[in-house]
Amino acid sequence: MKIEPFQSERLLSVWQNHVTFDFTETGVHPLFLNELVTREELDEIYETTQLRYIQTNGTPQLKDAICGMYDGVAPDNILVTNGSAEANFITLWRLLDKGDEIATMLPNYMQVPGYARSFGVKTNGFYLSAENGWRLDTESLDTAITDRTKLIYLCNPNNPTGAILTTEEMDAIVAAADRVGAWILSDEVYRGAELDGEMSPTFWGRYDKTIVVSGLSKAYTLPGLRIGWLIAPPEVATDSWGYHDYTTITTNALSERLARLAVRPETRARILERNRTISAKNLTALTDWIAKRPDLLTFTKPQIGGVAFVGYNLDINSTALVDRLLHEKSVLIVPGDAFGLDHHVRIGYGHPKLPDGLTHIDQVMSGLKDAAA
Repeated sequence: MKIEPFQSERLLSVWQNHVTFDFTETGVHPLFLNELVTREELDEIYETTQLRYIQTNGTPQLKDAICGMYDGVAPDNILVTNGSAEANFITLWRLLDKGDEIATMLPNYMQVPGYARSFGVKTNGFYLSAENGWRLDTESLDTAITDRTKLIYLCNPNNPTGAILTTEEMDAIVAAADRVGAWILSDEVYRGAELDGEMSPTFWGRYDKTIVVSGLSKAYTLPGLRIGWLIAPPEVATDSWGYHDYTTITTNALSERLARLAVRPETRARILERNRTISAKNLTALTDWIAKRPDLLTFTKPQIGGVAFVGYNLDINSTALVDRLLHEKSVLIVPGDAFGLDHHVRIGYGHPKLPDGLTHIDQVMSGLKDAAA
């Protein structure tokens, strides 16, 4: 099986630990350990955690805690995985065969379409419209769905735009799936990052052929724990566990203990409030910066913290622009090319160095504009 380069992850893997301004995180700047646990809690973990194989589909304690984050979810609906990326992989591996088709939302995190093509699956895009404030283009959805569509993949809240589907848009996707008997794979790893503090609706419970993927990496700013999960009908979750046996087998014991602490209701509330506070402050700085350059920059204000998709009016490809910023200013952002949409860049605006980094981005973009004048 051949795989295509995963453009955004390759860029991050090579450079994000070697730049001064890393604005590739799509959540707020990750928590430090001492922001998550007290010294007493850490001492208790130190004294009682055995570094062994834990329950491979997720410990009962963690699964019970995840149930509390959703309505109508029981432990037998859940498979705990090493990040939401593994949950996505297992789902595609289990569901898709060569010659199938999937419909995938664009712009989007491109892991699932890349996986699908490596399996010999055709990918058809449907779109969030930049001209319409990243609202769902229902005509493109209808075009993307065929009798061979096995799966509809979406990310809601969306990476990279920060948009959230309306109830009517969610209903349109469910109707399209039901029309051809397709599964819905809903990546909801940003659910909880909403700037207004209102949890966005989940696809879980709207359609019987739904698989929801989530984790602690984005809204909860704990990517280093590598804890994710999928939620599915019990028979699907159990069958997926068998595929998990062939991949990573289990999550690690330390991450599981820390995850249990992170998903306690009071800790979740504290983390999400911390992230909203940081996001609100930094989004004001980003919005002001963009507003001063109406001839150069455009964006629709995101509905979630941490991630913004900014359009630019320059005659340069987005990958080339990112390369200039990287090598001239030690600033790392993600090109729109990585999401199937050129002349945009994704800026992770939850970083404490955002104002300084925007100054360096401005210097490069202004220089390009002046050179073209």
